[in-house]
Amino acid sequence: MSATDAFFEQLSRIGQDPRFRKVQGSVRFDIRDHDQVRQWLLTIDHGQIRVSPGGGAATSVLTLSSEVAEAMVRGEMNGLSAMLRGEILVDGDLGLALRMGRLFHTPAIARGTRQPSGAEVTE
Repeated sequence: MSATDAFFEQLSRIGQDPRFRKVQGSVRFDIRDHDQVRQWLLTIDHGQIRVSPGGGAATSVLTLSSEVAEAMVRGEMNGLSAMLRGEILVDGDLGLALRMGRLFHTPAIARGTRQPSGAEVTE
């Protein structure tokens, strides 16, 4: 299992993230690995995050290589910088796509634990 797949599976267990309490929409990650595309669909409803493997309609679609995805999951690459370099292509709601960077800097996901529900959150 790739680090990216493990990241999305762990994200699906967290469920509620107060940093997204004002967010409603869906984001599909199209992760290209040579001739194959793996897709992950995140549906966000005021902080409640549902993750499902596979495609579907989305408010925002991020297309990136598996190498970029792996580097982001490991904390070695910043998503905004990757967008500016053209390593991540965004189709749809750019604001929602930019908010996804918060997911990749979540120590709770890296450790496999939830963030405390009363944690201080900045928007």
